[in-house]
Amino acid sequence: MAPSERAAADADAAERLQRQIAFIVEADRLKGVLRKTTLCDGSRAENSAEHSWHLALMVTVLGEHAEQGVDNARVLRMLLVHDLVEIDAGDTFAYDVAANVGRETRELLAAERIFGLLPSAQAVEFRALWEEFEAQATVDARFAAALDRLQPLLNNHHSGGGSWRAHGVTREQVERRMRPIEVALPALWPLVRDIVDRNCAVGHIKPPATPGEP
Repeated sequence: MAPSERAAADADAAERLQRQIAFIVEADRLKGVLRKTTLCDGSRAENSAEHSWHLALMVTVLGEHAEQGVDNARVLRMLLVHDLVEIDAGDTFAYDVAANVGRETRELLAAERIFGLLPSAQAVEFRALWEEFEAQATVDARFAAALDRLQPLLNNHHSGGGSWRAHGVTREQVERRMRPIEVALPALWPLVRDIVDRNCAVGHIKPPATPGEP
């Protein structure tokens, strides 16, 4: 390699590393994004980075229950990047209809900026993983989405109702939100139903509205 070519290669490598480090430093901001879900002990709200870590651990522990053909290593990478857009867009509470208006636009803009910090090939790869998760059209994304629903279910259950109780969430809302678990993790669906039943019984989840009720 000619000296000029080596110098150019060294400059490219230095720029690549600089962009990777910039992305890693930016990702640290996810630790400051608070969610409505609390820790299992109910002591405080969890942040989105903690949520992503918890999901990564769940892939490792529960991977044996995934659909045939799921690539758990790929799901792990998907879950590690799936909430990075919240650095700009914030965490949108799933049960807040008004807050979800415009969420897709906010997150698309965030994805463009945040993944754009990376070297081009990595930016394309990470952005594609995020888009796949959002679409939930592949077995990997469906498994990732099921874990993303299961984690707050467990946290809410073990914290005495958590965000369900705090925000008056109904049984219909919870069951609708948990539906990806029935699809991608059917072995865990009886556990989900049991948790929902138990939290309805003690009033942590609101029962279905009766006819004529506002």
